[in-house]
Amino acid sequence: MRRYGLTLIELLVVLGIMSLLMAITIPAIQRIREAANRLQCASNMRQIGLACHHYHADRGRLPYSQLGNEFAGAGASNPLWGANSQSWSWLAKLLPYVEQQSIFNIGDIPNKTLRMSGVAAARIPLFLCPSDLAYHAPPLKDAGNLPDFPVGLANYKGVSGSNWGYDSTQDLWFQTPFKHQGVNGSYDGKMEGDGILCRNDHLRKPRLDQIYDGQSNTFMIGEDIPSKNRWVSWPYANNAHGTCAIPPNLDYPDPQVWYYTWSFRSRHPGGLQFCMADGSVHFIRSTISMDLYRALATRHGGETVQLDD
Repeated sequence: MRRYGLTLIELLVVLGIMSLLMAITIPAIQRIREAANRLQCASNMRQIGLACHHYHADRGRLPYSQLGNEFAGAGASNPLWGANSQSWSWLAKLLPYVEQQSIFNIGDIPNKTLRMSGVAAARIPLFLCPSDLAYHAPPLKDAGNLPDFPVGLANYKGVSGSNWGYDSTQDLWFQTPFKHQGVNGSYDGKMEGDGILCRNDHLRKPRLDQIYDGQSNTFMIGEDIPSKNRWVSWPYANNAHGTCAIPPNLDYPDPQVWYYTWSFRSRHPGGLQFCMADGSVHFIRSTISMDLYRALATRHGGETVQLDD
């Protein structure tokens, strides 16, 4: 009985054809997967934006971060910062509005400190972009101001505005818009941002009617990558905000250097997504002009903007 098989040349031809098919198919599958992830990311941001509007309807103000001495944790050496403080973020305040009432109640947010709550390391799927590695990652143990304290990751943060730097002498390699000052004339974009959401909003009580540039023309929520910026987590007030003074998708080599990384970036090819104050979501290309990018981040800058997806 004769046996039939492939010659070496035939085997090489078959392997070549299979390799060619894989080279064509795998990138197509990856593109389809990324398109689906980007749609899911946009859906997450819309839900968060809608939750902000529901919160505003109930309380007459947007959800707010609380980073201040009146929220001091008992016995904390520096109660303004860290796990022993009650410095909860706006995302934490939003939990009851995104079907996470049980975590909010168990943690007694915002009355307990982050450490005492027992929920700071919880994974909130809605706060995670499926395109990023954070989607399947464990809690972060070296987040900004929170050494050796596990916290749940997030890919979404509030937009604090476009101003940056403590004064006009701070030397950064990209041009910083010092002319854009905060509500008290400060250049400190963390505490006195000219955007919608800041880390000390318990003091300024932001409302939708304070967005004079138009809700459809103003960034409210943007994306970030925890592995590229250690100041990203959902529970902590100082980890839930960013500035558009820094260029989008800036890939600085050290994620601990906050004055280069306290900004916005994503894993989506070519750009990142923002939720506007009206709840709509737009894809912003990394090549956007900085003037337009920063203008979209201010709530009352008086700029004329035209956003095209």
